Parts: sequence; structure tokens; C-alpha cells
Amino acid sequence: MCVHLRVFAFVPAMLAALVLAGCNPAYNWREHANQDGRYKVLFPAKPATFTRPVDVDGLRVEMTMTAAEVDGATFAVGSAIAPDAARAQAALPAMRLALLRNIGADDDGVPATQDSLGVDATGAVNGKPIRLHGRFEARGERFYQVIVLGPADAVPAEQVDQFLSSFTLQ
Repeated sequence: MCVHLRVFAFVPAMLAALVLAGCNPAYNWREHANQDGRYKVLFPAKPATFTRPVDVDGLRVEMTMTAAEVDGATFAVGSAIAPDAARAQAALPAMRLALLRNIGADDDGVPATQDSLGVDATGAVNGKPIRLHGRFEARGERFYQVIVLGPADAVPAEQVDQFLSSFTLQ
């Protein structure tokens, strides 16, 4: 009889532990505003920021990347300043093409708007399938890339949509 009581006492404790484990999601969304207040975005985990020089089709700029990783997928926003609005706009297809080449993917044909360009492509890195989702935007002399890059089918579509749609220019 005592053995059975211990088993019944243990079951509620196990159920409570399972419920609490369910409250620790892989995606812990938080709002992030960049340092100069030019954009806001929701990241699925605590992001890190770094700046480095990059060459965007002959345009040398300092690009600031803010990124977080969840389950092997990277959620990132890159931002830089071009000398003028025309060069910022020209940087969009160059960044998009460079990312497609990095994963060995063909142009996916996602249509462009006046100030925005999208990408949704599958490629491979080290023989493993990888998926790239993103958008590229310019406003004035500033330009941005907002991407999710990770193992194919690793990131649910609703998480990709939440990240990409949360990006707003201020």
C-alpha cells in the first residue's frame, strides 16, 4: 500500500515538471532597437552585436550585425551607411546575390519593390541543406539586410514570419 501511495505522489510531481518544461520555449522573443534608434525588431533570443568592414560589390562600408541563434538557425539584421541613397539602393541586390552565392543557391525570383528586395532560397553548406529567408531595404543612405539562415526545415514558417515582419524602420 505504501509503495502505491509513493507512485501516486510522484505522478503529480512529474506532471508539474512537464508543464514547467513546456514554459521554457526555444523562442524567447524580445524587442531590440539598434543603438542609433533607426530600427526595431523582435529577436527569438538575446542578440549579440558586432561591426566589421565589408565590401558590397565594390562599396566598402562598416556593417553592424546584430544576431541571435536558435536551434542552429541565425536570425540577423545587418545595417550600413552608403555615401548616398543611390549607392544604398544598389547595395540591396549585391547583398542578396552574395548570400545566395554563399549557400550555392540560384536566384529565387522573389519580386522587388521600390525600396525592398526579398529572398527565399534553399542551398547547401558543407553538403548540408540550408535555407535562407530575408529582405533587404534601403532608406536614404542607410541599407539593411534582415535574414534567417539555418538548416532546411529547422525554423517553422511562423517564426520566420514573426522575425521578418517585426523589422520596422524608425
